[in-house]
Amino acid sequence: MRGTVAHSSHQIRVNQAGELGAVLIYAAQPPIVVKQHPELRQLMQHMYDQEVGHLNTFNTLITEHRIRPTIMYPLWQVLATGLGWATAMMGKEAAMACTEAVETEIGTHYNEQVQEVIQIIQGWEEEGYEAGPEILELLQTLRRIRDEELEHLDHAVDHDAKKAPLHYLLTGFVRASCRGAIFIPDYDAAKGGKEHTAIEVCDS
Repeated sequence: MRGTVAHSSHQIRVNQAGELGAVLIYAAQPPIVVKQHPELRQLMQHMYDQEVGHLNTFNTLITEHRIRPTIMYPLWQVLATGLGWATAMMGKEAAMACTEAVETEIGTHYNEQVQEVIQIIQGWEEEGYEAGPEILELLQTLRRIRDEELEHLDHAVDHDAKKAPLHYLLTGFVRASCRGAIFIPDYDAAKGGKEHTAIEVCDS
């Protein structure tokens, strides 16, 4: 016997929008930061490449499950690019503090999703079902991306994020902006109605 469980697709929309923002921030910073700190070229390229990989992952999921992306893309592009540029202009430490703040929020966000998926799987197992390969792959993907985001956080702290001028105010502003950015695709989804994608489960 095989069955499906309706799973809200808003998280995939939120994740895609968040990764787009991260890619734009990481694209805007290096031309300014690396000019003054060429030793950071390889690290910043590495983090950018990983963010592009994350975005591609959620672009694929958006397409596979026919999820409507957020309509806020134009605003998203302006704000994320502006944040990356502004913090880079403030100096290396501020750019790294931006990364610290962004990855703190994103890492927490992904960890909450990992725990949510684990709880779903455990609930199925308690009912005598075995999780299908799709949700197990989703769990593995979320764990990998979470760990890579937290790796970026560690890199930022190791490269003087805490030494940024007005560190507390800067990171507080960026973290609040990230929380607002998570809300926007959620609100967009609520206006358009709930969307769901089917996650496969099988009898054990």
